[in-house]
Amino acid sequence: MPTCLPLVLRRCHACASERFRANGRFRVNAHHKLIDAWLLALCTGCGDTTKLTVLERANVRSVPPGLLDRLHANDPVLAAELLQDPVLRRRNRIALDWDGAWRLDTGGTDCLDREVIEVSVRFAARIPVRPVRLIAEGFGLSRAEVGRLIEEGNLVSVVRLSARLTGDFTFTLKR
Repeated sequence: MPTCLPLVLRRCHACASERFRANGRFRVNAHHKLIDAWLLALCTGCGDTTKLTVLERANVRSVPPGLLDRLHANDPVLAAELLQDPVLRRRNRIALDWDGAWRLDTGGTDCLDREVIEVSVRFAARIPVRPVRLIAEGFGLSRAEVGRLIEEGNLVSVVRLSARLTGDFTFTLKR
């Protein structure tokens, strides 16, 4: 599950840094019947502000009132939703860096002494993570040990465990 907003990967025009921190603030500007809205992000190197386009020259009547209220209120949940929107990321030519912005909630460790463990992993947000890393952290193993378990056939899943995933999956661990 996410713990904070991810870093935005984009080159800063002032200091050549490549990381921006979105703080959930928006800027909304109206031009008669047209409206623009941006998500603001600060450069981690120099503190310069960049604007990520959310709405561009949209007719005010076409924008849902609830969305407009959330933009004016600087809703951090809306900022998280927008950062995960692939259309917004493509339009603004950005990528996200999720390192340190998520945590693993195992729900307890009472089943670790069983011979066969069936695990279902659910993502609270679309965070790209390698399942090998989640399994290693969840069971207190090294990634090399998890790789060895996969090679031996003691860790099986219908998904490729070495690739990045953003959706739910299940796996079985045999000890």
